[in-house]
Amino acid sequence: MTDVRQLNLALLRSWIGREETTEEPVTHALAERFRATFDEGRGTTETSAIAPQMLHWCLAPPVVPMGELGPDGHPARGGFLPPVPLPRRMWAGGDLVFHGEISAGDAVRRTSRIADVSVKEGRSGLLCFVTVRHEVGANGRAVLSETQEIVYRDHPSADAGPERSGAPAADGEQRRSIDPSPVLLFRYSALTFNAHRIHYDLPYATRTEGYPGLVVQGPLQATLLARFAGEIRGEPPSRFSFRGLAPAYSGTPLVLHAQSDGGGLKLWSAAPGGPPAMSARADW
Repeated sequence: MTDVRQLNLALLRSWIGREETTEEPVTHALAERFRATFDEGRGTTETSAIAPQMLHWCLAPPVVPMGELGPDGHPARGGFLPPVPLPRRMWAGGDLVFHGEISAGDAVRRTSRIADVSVKEGRSGLLCFVTVRHEVGANGRAVLSETQEIVYRDHPSADAGPERSGAPAADGEQRRSIDPSPVLLFRYSALTFNAHRIHYDLPYATRTEGYPGLVVQGPLQATLLARFAGEIRGEPPSRFSFRGLAPAYSGTPLVLHAQSDGGGLKLWSAAPGGPPAMSARADW
């Protein structure tokens, strides 16, 4: 297990304030591939002109040569994100405020800034959190403000116990069961140009990282919950926040739950009989 003394926190925090800007046009083809991945029909010409909400996570991903990928399939440590020397890396949560819509044909520009780097001791060991703030514009108009939290963790010790402990999730007023099949995980990784091996390489996920199966991507779970909220209310939310609580795995159904809460919806996902994997909130 990594000791906190092995992390050069001063070095990692020197990344705070670092910025990068990326751009990519939204194509009709990308929007159609996104819709197909979520089993959504093509729609009319008018409706398909508006890009699906959460498509922005498929735009302008890091593009590095094969020789610059780490053993986990991610880009090697360093660059825009600080070089945290902990082996497991995943999305811990995020908060999104939508200012407008993105349309097919828009030139989307994302400006990202490292806002904070912090270290905590968790039940499973050392955790390093990196907070990134994104401002997204389309053809010069603001469309999205997003705070993203990335967590880096050590491999669990042999006596750490199962990660999926805790009381079973409650049932929501509305529920939908999703099959997080390897094909769905692969398609979503392809959409986002995400080569993280825990989502498609079963031997690596189980033997090297110690998971019981392929891990469902955090942004995929968040997208499923946000789309579920939009279908319940008949329009996409104007604000959506989420937090990962426990891993979800392929091979087990993932149930989406929703509960009315004031003017918004509380949402969560869980395997049948398992604890919440992700919690979320949608507001309009």
